[in-house]
Amino acid sequence: MVIGIVRIDLYMNDNRSLKEKRQTVKSLIHRVQSRFTNVSISEVDSLDLWQKATIGIAFVGNETRFVNSVLDQVTDFIGSTGLVEMGQRELEIIHY
Repeated sequence: MVIGIVRIDLYMNDNRSLKEKRQTVKSLIHRVQSRFTNVSISEVDSLDLWQKATIGIAFVGNETRFVNSVLDQVTDFIGSTGLVEMGQRELEIIHY
């Protein structure tokens, strides 16, 4: 079993409140879950900052290459939505 985890910092410079940030992050998470039904995604850090969010994405599979590919596709999709600007991205692959 191979577990892939990605942590991504997201920036929303046009947001003016936590309410706007939460709407943006919720919309982004919903879009990812609709397109990639086998990944888990959640906001994991920077909860009280209104222009920054940190999300975590996890995916489990049988092959490292496949897990890495799916996480790359999710990351590319997030960048293509235009809702946020992506900052630092950390990828970890765990072989269990």
